[in-house]
Amino acid sequence: MTTPYTTHEYDVIIIGAGGAGLRAAIEASSMGVSVGVICKSLLGKAHTVMAEGGMAASMGNVDDRDGWKVHFADTMRGAQYINNCEMAMHHAKEAPERVHELEAWGALFDRTKDGRILQRNFGGHKYPRLAHVGDRTGLEMIRTLQDHGIHEGIDFHMEVTVTHLIKEGNRVVGAFSYEREKGRFLLFKAKAIVIATGGFGRAYKVTSNSWEYTGDGQTIAYDAGADLLDMEFVQFHPTGMVWPPSVRGILVTEGVRGEGGILKNSEGNRFMFEDVPPNYQSSTADNEEEGWRYVTGDKHANRPPELLTRDHVARKIVKEVKEGRGSPHGGAFLDIAWIKEHIKDSESHIKKKLPSMYHQFMELAQVDITKEPMEVGPTTHYAMGGIRVNADTQMSTVDGLFACGECAAGLHGANRLGGNSLSDLLVFGKRAGEHAALYAKEHGDGTIDAAHVDTLVEEALAPMSRQDGENPYAIQHELQDAMQDLAGISRSEAGLNEAIEKIHALKARAANAFAPGNRDYNPGWHTALDIHNLLTVSEALCLSAVQRTESRGGHYREEYPEKTEEGSSYNTVVRKAPDGSMEVERMPVVPQTDEMKQIIEDNK
Repeated sequence: MTTPYTTHEYDVIIIGAGGAGLRAAIEASSMGVSVGVICKSLLGKAHTVMAEGGMAASMGNVDDRDGWKVHFADTMRGAQYINNCEMAMHHAKEAPERVHELEAWGALFDRTKDGRILQRNFGGHKYPRLAHVGDRTGLEMIRTLQDHGIHEGIDFHMEVTVTHLIKEGNRVVGAFSYEREKGRFLLFKAKAIVIATGGFGRAYKVTSNSWEYTGDGQTIAYDAGADLLDMEFVQFHPTGMVWPPSVRGILVTEGVRGEGGILKNSEGNRFMFEDVPPNYQSSTADNEEEGWRYVTGDKHANRPPELLTRDHVARKIVKEVKEGRGSPHGGAFLDIAWIKEHIKDSESHIKKKLPSMYHQFMELAQVDITKEPMEVGPTTHYAMGGIRVNADTQMSTVDGLFACGECAAGLHGANRLGGNSLSDLLVFGKRAGEHAALYAKEHGDGTIDAAHVDTLVEEALAPMSRQDGENPYAIQHELQDAMQDLAGISRSEAGLNEAIEKIHALKARAANAFAPGNRDYNPGWHTALDIHNLLTVSEALCLSAVQRTESRGGHYREEYPEKTEEGSSYNTVVRKAPDGSMEVERMPVVPQTDEMKQIIEDNK
């Protein structure tokens, strides 16, 4: 075969141009290695821009009682203690420095009266901790990192999808990809590779995730022999839009609740006061004044129950709907307009604090959130599980392959606290870029077998080479329906096993996916190639969920509604067996040191 691809060579390749990928690229470039960034969409359209509420960092600008130890304890508690405690320690300690660094690079934050970075309340955080820019913090992060990265001289390859990693022994030495516009194939040679591709929300029917989130990074890492960790833990954000149908699933930031928004059912009751955990100091049902005092920074007021962890709030909304007290379109009412009782010009205040939410509801649902409540319901939002990485270096179980951001697992355990994702991107993006650069400096070029690349070309072209076959869109839609119904917020053994059977059947059909036409502007072909990724992460999720016979964080089993002592002792690992099947095993949770245990005890 003549060479039907273009070759690019770098010391370090970053796959993904969101917050984690850009931060990794900046760090690697600053260490004097050549860096290339591959992004599936256009630069600036990463899913990070959808992160609205803020980034969690214990700077103590609003409440000086906050500190890294409190943040660490909150993260461990939110994760149900099965996260990697070493990663949680790194994150809590380093997040403030990463935020100040971003500010030094030009990020603009909302300010306190004395000029410091303003911080807001968020679910699961003991004190106001989220540095923010209104409700468009992720957009500001991407803008800043892009500007800084471009001036570092980093090469960007836009609208390019990576389909396979290429190895020499147990070391990754390259990545095979194609241009989405013209379908031309590209081969990237590298001494080290960082995956920062985000999550896999597009495996579900209702999701806040954009079209790129098809589990690409997790799948190419798994196919290359890397371990996946805790794939059963998926976060269903409690507040996504539910109406009209065309916008179902679009995120409604937790910042609405952080600014005083309250949840009510169709009977007008604040249902979050039921089943409040005993260690959560919540304001009482007949004392809305106290909840408002907390939102405005009164250190002596108790937290409103709307700021409980996301898994708890999501299940409470589902409970109200199932028991007949839901909103007209199958959700609950989120009301920020009620603060007019406390603020003279509440309309201007809401527009200032939540500008994106105001415009989102006005333009998409014809709802004025300054005057009437929003309809919201749970939406698939974030994957706590992903590629298993080393806590210090972010390297996977494959040599030279690193991962950071949502596609990597460990920090968030069973449930991520809101705001921890953006600081996660910065902290571990920096670490991944740094150690990838060090690895590249210590290792020479690898060797890529041209015949193997020819095989990858043939595989990629197969959907267009057939005379007929299966419709890739139909396969994708059937998978999304199955995952939504059988592996969503509430799961059962029977439902999960049914989902696994459907996934196996869809795999057989996907092997015969048909995308007529040529390579130019062929979305059916793109979908046919994405299906392998969606099926892989879905199977890993369902197999992991079946074996975890308890309910913990984002994983809820109908037959086992409580946590178990055994469940707190292990993480779930998925890897590819020699025969190509998927193996699932348990791995002991990383043990806490005595110091960590004492910090958690001191900050209950």
